[in-house]
Amino acid sequence: MELDVVPLGPTGTKVSEIGFGTWRFGREIDDGEIEVKRGRAFELLDAYADSGGNFIDTADSYGGGTAEELVGDWLQNRDREEYVLGSKIYWPTRGDDPNGRGLNRKHLRRQLALILDRLRTTYLDVLYIHGWDDDTPVDELMRTLSVFVDDGRVNYLGTATREPSAWRVVRANELARREGYEPFKLTQPRFNLVTRDIECDYLEMCLDYGIGVLPCSPLAGGLLSGKYQRGEAPPDDSRASIDESFADSYLREEYFDVVDVVEEVAEDTEATPAQVALTWLLHHEEITAPIVGARTIDQLDEDLRASGLSLTDEQFAHITEATRRE
Repeated sequence: MELDVVPLGPTGTKVSEIGFGTWRFGREIDDGEIEVKRGRAFELLDAYADSGGNFIDTADSYGGGTAEELVGDWLQNRDREEYVLGSKIYWPTRGDDPNGRGLNRKHLRRQLALILDRLRTTYLDVLYIHGWDDDTPVDELMRTLSVFVDDGRVNYLGTATREPSAWRVVRANELARREGYEPFKLTQPRFNLVTRDIECDYLEMCLDYGIGVLPCSPLAGGLLSGKYQRGEAPPDDSRASIDESFADSYLREEYFDVVDVVEEVAEDTEATPAQVALTWLLHHEEITAPIVGARTIDQLDEDLRASGLSLTDEQFAHITEATRRE
């Protein structure tokens, strides 16, 4: 099984049709246990690369920088030029330092230097802002980010914010157009069959501005994989068992109705629910490449096999309409 490649949004770069996210790398979970340690991280990256994967996503906040370090160490035995790397800046990194967070120029410059050092590379393919900062003027933000592109440390700019905001992207890109700065060309919103809020103005804005959409959380934290069952306590080792806010957000009756639809199509196609949910995104004409995360090789292998699955037009339409919420 070899992943196909697709254009990275409006850029000339090509990426795997499924990206690999590293947010679990070095992440502390219950009782201080690390979710994905060094050995497992390398195994996952090896398996992804062996499947033809080249699009690796990380952030300066993942594992407090550990995720970037692990990716950088892994790349020492690979050809960096064969991979497309994306990372993100926004969240606090220096305790109570008022300049150690957000999108101010001081924080952006410091964090980009640290990201490149941890990844052991001279440039990033994609730099995302990981949130919006009302304290930093938009002109300062776009001017600073544009310099990163001009001096060769970054190839493309993107947004990866918890609350996608069409008007903020439009404001930033219109200013960039007017002043000759580099615009945002990519975005990484949360988008899946139970979280479809961006389907109104945000996806329309991305289409109008030619912005590539790279959905994170394509399986709704495992809900769409069938990991959770209606009316049953979540498995002991699951995210919902240790994160009450996640359970409150996702383990809801109307979302289990969506899972029922996915499982119905999975049975018809002899695929798994996770593969059907991912294939729906792969068939979505406004989506560039979903980004998956995994704790085990089996999970990753299951997700990547979605690339070989096809849905009929009728199945795609059925899933789209049956899971739509007013």
